[in-house]
Order: sequence, then C-alpha cells, then structure tokens
Amino acid sequence: MTISKEALDKVALSEKEYNLIVQQLGREPNEVELGMFGSLWSEHCGYKHSKPLLKFLPSRGKRVLIGPGEENAGAVDIGDGQVLVMKMESHNHPSAIDPYQGAATAVGGVVRDIFTMGARPIALLNSLRFGPLTESSNRYLFNGVVGGIASYGNCLGIPSVGGEVFFAEGYTGNPLVNGLCLGICEKDRLVKAKASGEGNLLMLVGADTGRDGIHGASGLASRAFESEQEARPTVPVGNPSLEKLLIEACLELAQTDWVVGMQDLGAAGLTAATVESAARGGGGVEIDVLKVPHREKNMTPYEVMLSESQERMLVISRKGCEGKVKALFDRWGLCSNIIGQVTDNGLAVVREGEEIVAKVPVNLLVSPPLYRLRSKKPKWLEGLQSFDMSTVPDLKPRQCNSTLLRLLASPNIASKECVYRQYDHQAMGNTVVPPGSDAAVLRIKGTKKGISLTTDGNGRYCYLDPYLGGVIAVAEAARNLVCSGAEPLAITDCLNFGDPEKGDVYYQLKNCIKGIARACRELRIPVISGNVSLYNETKGQAIYPTPIVGMVGLLTDINRHCTMSFKDEGDLVFLLGTPSPLTGEGQGEGKDGLGGSEYLELVHGLVRGKPSIDLDLERRVQRLLLEAIGCGFVKSAHDCSEGGLAVAIAESCLVDGIGFKGGSWKVMERLDSVFFGELQSRVVISVVPGSVAKLDRIATKWHVPLTLLGMVGGKRLLVKGYIDLPLAEIGKSWRNGLKQLLNVAP
Repeated sequence: MTISKEALDKVALSEKEYNLIVQQLGREPNEVELGMFGSLWSEHCGYKHSKPLLKFLPSRGKRVLIGPGEENAGAVDIGDGQVLVMKMESHNHPSAIDPYQGAATAVGGVVRDIFTMGARPIALLNSLRFGPLTESSNRYLFNGVVGGIASYGNCLGIPSVGGEVFFAEGYTGNPLVNGLCLGICEKDRLVKAKASGEGNLLMLVGADTGRDGIHGASGLASRAFESEQEARPTVPVGNPSLEKLLIEACLELAQTDWVVGMQDLGAAGLTAATVESAARGGGGVEIDVLKVPHREKNMTPYEVMLSESQERMLVISRKGCEGKVKALFDRWGLCSNIIGQVTDNGLAVVREGEEIVAKVPVNLLVSPPLYRLRSKKPKWLEGLQSFDMSTVPDLKPRQCNSTLLRLLASPNIASKECVYRQYDHQAMGNTVVPPGSDAAVLRIKGTKKGISLTTDGNGRYCYLDPYLGGVIAVAEAARNLVCSGAEPLAITDCLNFGDPEKGDVYYQLKNCIKGIARACRELRIPVISGNVSLYNETKGQAIYPTPIVGMVGLLTDINRHCTMSFKDEGDLVFLLGTPSPLTGEGQGEGKDGLGGSEYLELVHGLVRGKPSIDLDLERRVQRLLLEAIGCGFVKSAHDCSEGGLAVAIAESCLVDGIGFKGGSWKVMERLDSVFFGELQSRVVISVVPGSVAKLDRIATKWHVPLTLLGMVGGKRLLVKGYIDLPLAEIGKSWRNGLKQLLNVAP
C-alpha cells in the first residue's frame, strides 16, 4: 500500500477496504476515484454494517408499490389512482456541529427525496433527541435545531404536523434529528431515479456548487467525531426559497414525458447522484466537471464531485428534449446545465475538459464490502434487566398527587407546544388534527379519505432490551394511528445507533431490527423505506439505541377520525388492553410496567428492569379499537405510554379542559405500578353511556380485557383516596414544564 493512513482516514476507508479496491480495480485509485469510493463505500451511503440486517424487515404488502432501497422513498397505493410516498432521514452529526443549518438541511434533504419521485410533499414530522436542558450546551442545540426546522419548513409552505422530543443524558453532545416527509401523487406519474438510455443527457439543476459539505457522507456521517472545528466545514448551508422553486419546477416536469429520471443531490453529492442513478439504470455515465457551475473559484474535480451543496437536482433528459426541459427551468428562474450523458459501458467517467480524472466501474462503486459481526448479550445488560424492583419503595397514597404533577412537568411528558407552535402546521389547509395528539390527521382533498401520521421510538426501552424496544416502537406507532381511527399502512424508519464495530452496539442494532421485524410481521405492516445513522457517539460513549418508527395510516372516512380529548360530561371512561393492576390480573415478572419507565428514572434515578409486551394482545386491542371507532360511539382514544395510566387520563382531560371522576378503584398491586407503570397494549377511551353493551360485545369478540375507570366531568382529576387535583394545577405543570427549563439562565 503506497497511500498514507491519514489519506484513508480522510475518506473513512480502512486499509483492508483500500486493498480490496486496488484488487478489484486492478490498480491504485487516483485522488478523485478514492474520494468517490470513500463516499459510496461509507456507512452512510453503503450501509456496510446494516444492510445484511435490514433484510430481516418485511417489505411486501398488497398496497406496496415501491419498497426500501428501490428509489429515494417508498410508495403505497391508497386507491383512486393515488399513492403516498414516504421517507425518513437523519442529520444527527451535522446538527451536533451546526444545529440550525444541520436541522434546516435535514428538512430540505428529505423533502427532495419526495418530490424527486414526482410526489408533492404535503406533511413533515420530526423526531428529536437531546441531552438534559439543564445544560446550556443542550439548550443551544435544542434552540438551533427547532429554529432550523421551523425556518426551512415554514418557508417551503409544507405543514409540520407532528413528531416527538425526548431528553436523556446519553444524547448530550450528540442530538438526534430525524425528519419524515410524506407526499402524494398520481400512480401513473411516479418518476424513477435512474439514468438509462445511451445518449440521454445529464442536467444539473438548482444551486451552484461550492465547497460546503465535502466529506459529509464519508466523514461526518460515517464515523464518530470529536473536533467541532474540524467538522464545521462539512455542514452544508440551505436555501429554502430556492428549494421551493425546485419543488414546483420538478413537479411540473414530472407531468411531461421529457425525462427518464430525476435524482436529488444529497449525501456524496454529484458522485452519489450520478453513480447510483446509473446503477439503477444498468448503464454508465460520463460527466465533465468544467460544465458544473461553481460558486467558488479554483474548485478541483475532487471538490466538485464530493460537494454536498444543497438544493441541487440531477435530471436525466431524453435526448432531443433538453431544450424543452431547460426552457421549463428558465421559466422558474432556475439554473440548468448539461454536464454529461448516459452511456452503455457500465463505467462512471469523470472528465475535466479533455482530461479523464476518474474512470471506475459503476457496479464496483456501489458494491462496498458488507460486514456480519458476531454478537452476544453484554454482561452489563443482564445486570440491568435482573434488577429487583421490590427494592424500590412504593408510593404512599398521599404522594400520588405530587408525583403526577412532577411527571407532567417532566420534559419528556410535558406539553411540547413551545416547540410545535414555531412550525406552520396549517399550511396547505389539510390539517384536521394538529400536533399534540397521538397522531396527526390530514384530509386528502377531493375525497372522503384521510391519512394519519406519527413517529415513535423509546431509546430507554431499547437500551434495556433492544429486541422488545424494537417491538414496542412499532406497536406504539400503530396504536397511535389506531387511536385516530386509521388503519396502519406502512413504515419508514430511522435507526440511530453508536459505533457498530463495538460488540455491544452491534448487538443492539441487530436485536432492535429483529424486534421491529417481528412486530411488523405480527401487525402486518411493511417497511417501505428508511435510513440508518451509526457512529452516534461522543467521547466514546454511544447514545441510547434509538430506532424511530414513522408510520402512515388510512382513514376511509375523514369524518370518523378520533382524538385524545374527553368530550362531554357523563361519558364513561374505560381502559382497553393489558389486564390492569386494578384487578390484580396478569401480574408477574416484568408485568408491573416500571422497567424503563419515566417514573422510575425521574423519581428514583434508575434506568433498570425491562419492558414487556404481548404482541397478540396488541393486535387484538388495535382491531377492537378500530371496529369500535368505526361504529361511531367512541368519543376519545388515547394510548398509555410515558407516565402510564394517570398521565394518559390527565392528558385526555387537559386538551379541552374537562375533568375525570374515577370510581372506587380497588388497587391490588403497587401504587406506582397502577398509576405510573408503562404496561403496553393499553388505551384509555371515553364512550357514550348507552354504548357500553356494544363495547362489551366487541371486546368479548376480540378477547380484550375491559376495565371501567370512571366518567368524564367536572374540573378536577379525581381518583378517590389517591389523586384529587384541579385541572388548573395539572395544566400549569404540564404546560410550563418544558418552557421553564428553556428559560433557565445560561
């Protein structure tokens, strides 16, 4: 090997990988070729450690049109000639370095994944993770990320309709910024991301190319980093006004037959866009970097090929149509230049005028080595899971009030209104249920149909049991959609983990994916797209294993949607699902819901135990709830998640300011388990009093436990002998919890 370790580190290639390149290429690569290999063989683009594991995920279904890896995003058929296109992406490392631009360009990138397929983006969601806001550095990251998302998304006029925010020490210095975009288009107007047809022309559209983002894929997103100063130049800068023009121009172009494909320029820039398009098309490409408009002087071919300047699109124009394509972009005020053509020789050829500066087989560039590592359960995990919960003192009845208020003020449970009020969630006029509920609901204009969207994932659960944590991420996302009255259709995911070369992290990655796959099979929900973000570590410490599940569901009648808020005095409140500690049924090891709970960490400072779930019961609970909502007698539905049963009831009270009167609860188990344990497969619903017999018949049909909790009414949350609080006091804790932390003086 004649290349230095420093040069290989620059492009995040190992010595073994470099030798493999030399062997397969038959010579040593030059500088441009090495940069191209480094980007396309990076973890971010090549999925070297995750691709063998992702095969576990089911991706087929009767509505699936495009599955994972086939195009920029997945697509599902919703009938009437329409399809939904969905993708989730991450921008974790860039956001740790420059939170505003990192988050802003996260929005821009995932939006381009959607409209490059000819679909109009109609909704955005985000899933965010930060360290505790008591630290000024985490507040800086939080404010920058939320500001970047709001600024870019609002400028595009795409509503940000939902998401989640979670705080834990493990995310200090390494925030997670996962963004989901959903689009809609006519089934026969889907555009492929392929470069095919010898002689067809490659057109670069949009922003000029600068030096921003170089090594973003191979460096920043594919290895752990420590030096902010070193990494800052790899964070690209966004221009949402330009992206808005690109959206409209590309969607207009998709209605013509002038192009054979479109591909956005994201990670690895021009290298990934041209080479991956050629791979999908089964041919080759030849480009001239001198024809690429430069924003900066004296840019080298290496810099042009690896730049990750934002708001750029690669359009593959049919030969003879390039004039019409250019005229369309001219009308939108967008720069467009022919930079090369499609070939049939299977090579990626890069020229600088007459000089060839790179010439590599396309198939070699898109075929990085795949790693399958051995893994076993870490010994430290055994210790966490075997924790004896009986050593934790139970609550006394007089402590229930204060504990509920404390949980409601916890940033993981408190209202996130101070976040989502910065987002325009009413843009386009389709939002029926805005942020703050279990799931967002949007209407599909011109039809009776609606769609429901959510994101979910609990890193604390996955830390304690990666497999069950993966299962629960899917189950809770589906439960949230069902609470809105929607039938779950498809998943896009974002898998956030530490360094996969470490045995503990690989074990987490492998088992989380297996858990997701198991839940998808049981609930019959396919994964149609996704993203993997690895090397999320700071100073050698990995984040919680955090798989985020984004899910879309379909409502056949938008007028039958359901929300979480109690509606009318006298409505009866029931608990569906897992046998309650109120009855003393179904209790046993891991069945108290305290393992990994918000209560256990907040009150006792412990992250111990393990979660549990019965997937068969989960499926039956969801079938029961969908049927009951369809019958029209369910007034509200809200799943029990962080904070447990008492928090779920409180949240259902607070939205519309109507109270709850509990019956005479016979507490058969620990008080903390009854009120704040996070048992899965549970939903709090309110129903019309005269519908109890119908509800009971449906519950019996699906073999789902049904527990009467009380009734809606008054201005207090009352459970005799345990909780008695005015809604005003509950609301103050819930609404001010997060805001007070953000107002702490730096």
